[in-house]
Amino acid sequence: MDLTYSPEEQAFEAEVRAFLNAELPAELAAKVRKRRELTKEDMDRWHAILNAKGWLAATWPVEAGGTGWSAVQQHIFEEECCRANAPRIVPFGLKMLGPVLLKFGTKAQQEEYLPRILDGRDWWCQGYSEPGAGSDLASLKTRAVRDGDHYIINGQKTWTTLGQHANRIFCLVRTKTDGKPQEGISFVLVDLDTPGIEMRPIRLIEGGYEVNEVFFTDVRVPVSNLVGEENMGWTIAKYLLLHERTNIAGVGFSIEALEQLKSLATKVRRGGKRLIDTPLFAARLAEVEIDLEAMKLTNLRMLADAQKKGAPGPETSMLKIKGTVIRQAINDLARRALGPAAAPFPSEALDGNAALVPEDHAANAVSYFNNRKISIYGGSNEIQKNILAKGMLG
Repeated sequence: MDLTYSPEEQAFEAEVRAFLNAELPAELAAKVRKRRELTKEDMDRWHAILNAKGWLAATWPVEAGGTGWSAVQQHIFEEECCRANAPRIVPFGLKMLGPVLLKFGTKAQQEEYLPRILDGRDWWCQGYSEPGAGSDLASLKTRAVRDGDHYIINGQKTWTTLGQHANRIFCLVRTKTDGKPQEGISFVLVDLDTPGIEMRPIRLIEGGYEVNEVFFTDVRVPVSNLVGEENMGWTIAKYLLLHERTNIAGVGFSIEALEQLKSLATKVRRGGKRLIDTPLFAARLAEVEIDLEAMKLTNLRMLADAQKKGAPGPETSMLKIKGTVIRQAINDLARRALGPAAAPFPSEALDGNAALVPEDHAANAVSYFNNRKISIYGGSNEIQKNILAKGMLG
């Protein structure tokens, strides 16, 4: 694989940097850099800026409103956005449902929903996990019973990320109870304004609110909202998860977080030395950086392969495993670098002397605790190893 950018790719990289310098609002970049919570308005604002440029749906075909970018261009765009501290693109509509509709949706569904994803009229969330069906997704119990030209849905979903902002949810529901569990699941689109739906917030360990429980009580959904055929939801779910796991790897996020960690390690001193010059910390930092460089190359190879095949393969499980482990390792090193200043409430930990905490790093504890989950969601890393063993090693 040629690891040197071509002149055309270098020109694209310069174009992306110029666009970000000109169009990324400084206040949004500051919030991302300082790990402040983004509002729905913040995320919608960046979504609209990218859509106006035509750079929103990087993985969609041009005829559907996508960019038509190569795998390398997608990688460059993601890396430059993270380096510039741009808000992440909310993935549920663009990177999950969009590819599903392009692959399995009817022409009517594509014409109805794809433009609404692009222009921001629809904000989607994901209804997969349940209290008894997380990594074992085939155990889901939310039922959809056919009643004429509607399904009646009853059940519960959990860990619904950013559901408080959404107006629609794509759900896996059980439409058949006999046979193998995987054979009785369907994929449906639900308007969250439908009577019988209740969303309740779940507070996280660091105090944030980004996930929810969703309850369905006799919710009537048109059969026309079924994607694909009835009882083929497992096939669609696996296809969607391949795209989700590539996104979870978060190569760009890790690159930017590592740069911040290096900067921090040049400022913190231990025993009269800069932390970055101490042998143990330097060795740990080097190990993470080597792993990240290897993952960058693997990510590029997989993106290029997916572009040829039209979809990523089971090897995305490897990206998900390594990507989440690396992100957690960087969070852990940042916490070690800050020492007592990494406490969730540093002003209390330091007897009120909050000035000892670098402003840009004061939220490291929040990132550390919040990112403990990333090796679990999207299918736990243990499940990913099973997928690799079965799908690639036979």
